[in-house]
Amino acid sequence: MVTSEYERRIAARFAGFDQDGNGYIDREDFSAAAKALLAEFDTAARSDRGQALYVGAEAFWQGMAGIADRDGDQRITREEFVNSAVKRLRDNPERFAEIARPFLHAALAVADTAGDGTVGVDNTARVLTVLGVAENLAGQVAGALDTDEDGRIGEEEIVLAFARYFTVPE
Repeated sequence: MVTSEYERRIAARFAGFDQDGNGYIDREDFSAAAKALLAEFDTAARSDRGQALYVGAEAFWQGMAGIADRDGDQRITREEFVNSAVKRLRDNPERFAEIARPFLHAALAVADTAGDGTVGVDNTARVLTVLGVAENLAGQVAGALDTDEDGRIGEEEIVLAFARYFTVPE
């Protein structure tokens, strides 16, 4: 049972991973996220970027399952997410960032329409929306990530923000 305020806030973030809303996170949720991103940016699944995104999604799933799937059923329940994954990573958001990095790196490559290794604020908002952030918030969040206000967001900024969002309650 989710009891503390911290646990309630983190449990609410579970939905960002549960792409199909069936009450647990599994490999298919990560594949669905990759498929949705590819569709949003009109990128073929069989392209180098498409394949990298699916490989990154699988790596992210394996990392999450290794930390959170306590009963080994290849599904992460809300309780497992809160009690295992988040509590283990709360004091070390960098570990979560490293688990997420292959997926985020590949997602950024898909969204990097300028080909310069960064992603524009608008494309970052598109990625966030596809991944379940409310559209009215996605633009604000993307804008906040652009700390130097150059209109572009790099991988390190996104990876750190992603890790903090899922491991830090504020």
